Amino acid sequence: MDDLDRDILSALRQNARIPVASLAAMTGASRATISARIDRLVSNGTIAAFTILTGREIQPTGVRAIIMIEVVGKFADRVAQQLHGIPQVKSLHSTNGRWDFIAELEDRDLAGFDETLRRIRLIEGINSTESSILLKTSKVA
Repeated sequence: MDDLDRDILSALRQNARIPVASLAAMTGASRATISARIDRLVSNGTIAAFTILTGREIQPTGVRAIIMIEVVGKFADRVAQQLHGIPQVKSLHSTNGRWDFIAELEDRDLAGFDETLRRIRLIEGINSTESSILLKTSKVA
């Protein structure tokens, strides 16, 4: 990845609908070069998707929370697989430090959140959890 790729990615993060001609003008590269670079960034997985965020993603109507999860070492893969199967788990990140995983959870209301959290805590291999309800999201990159 070079500076041109980084410039393209930066511009696409700001506006995924920016025309190739505009990217070419911004970077000084030809439209053919920009198109080829975007195609390569897609094919190698650097760009996973071109998408939009609706108001729901920015400010959902239900309850959203971050859950930090500590796992007994040998159960990490099994715990991750179980968490992938819970529809309320919107993202799952493995981490270093105190917590093994951080999950973003979205549920319809507090009662649903409580039930989902109880379900997560019953997964074999989870040693402890800590959760924080997200009150407001002001930026989604």
